[in-house]
Amino acid sequence: MTDTTTTLSAASAEAIEAGFMSAYVTGAPAANGAAVTRIGGGVVLAMRHDTAGYWNKALGFTEPLTARLVDEIIDFYRAHGVTRATLQVRPDVTPDDWERICRVRGIADSGGRIVKLSCRIEETTPGNPTDLDIAPVTAADAEEWAGVVLDAFGFPHEGQLEMFAASAGDPCCQPYAAWATDPATGERRIVAGANMYLAGDVAALNAGATHAGFRGRGAQAALIDARIEAARLAGCRWVVAETSWSDEQPRHASLNNMRRAGLRPNYIRPNWRWTAPAA
Repeated sequence: MTDTTTTLSAASAEAIEAGFMSAYVTGAPAANGAAVTRIGGGVVLAMRHDTAGYWNKALGFTEPLTARLVDEIIDFYRAHGVTRATLQVRPDVTPDDWERICRVRGIADSGGRIVKLSCRIEETTPGNPTDLDIAPVTAADAEEWAGVVLDAFGFPHEGQLEMFAASAGDPCCQPYAAWATDPATGERRIVAGANMYLAGDVAALNAGATHAGFRGRGAQAALIDARIEAARLAGCRWVVAETSWSDEQPRHASLNNMRRAGLRPNYIRPNWRWTAPAA
């Protein structure tokens, strides 16, 4: 039977994001105090020593986030020594009484927004040249790749480098990098990186970042092309991604690269921040 679906479901898009976020966190060193659980069909990620201020988040919910479920999430964070976390709740699972639920529990709109994008694999539009070398990351490259991506995002290496590098060994992950060669010395080094997470017939593009000194040379657009081609060879039918959103988009390089590759915005998801009351 021919599949005439033109938009990947929000539930599928969220589920694959929850999958790769879980893969990252479960690879964290024991000293980070990481834990993962499932609530409301989504995943809740806890990391007591989150030196990046990024990994404590809950997402991928498949049912309305009721007061009872929110309390379960907060209890999980408290049990793991976490005092701040982000709840990423897509519009169709936000309950009617969400404002009251948040007000009572110390949850506030952080102002951050995420736009989710997707397209069918045959709708992608590759063709972005770069003078950098684009290739898959091997086990020997994993630590250098992880360091470049973390630096580009402004994340510390402590507690993060080992975790991020471990994802290169996950069979569901296919990391890629861009290499530059110093013409004077012949030294070749990674200057940009990105990852792809495969789940069934869906490929999720994530973790794209470029060293500040090498931006503007087409690294991320070329990395998107390389991962889409790998997804095609893997038999994927869909490509999905997400990036930050603001109402002023002209200079948003990440979003522009994705749109040029054929991905279309599907919906915008707010970031809600829970903060434990002071003792």
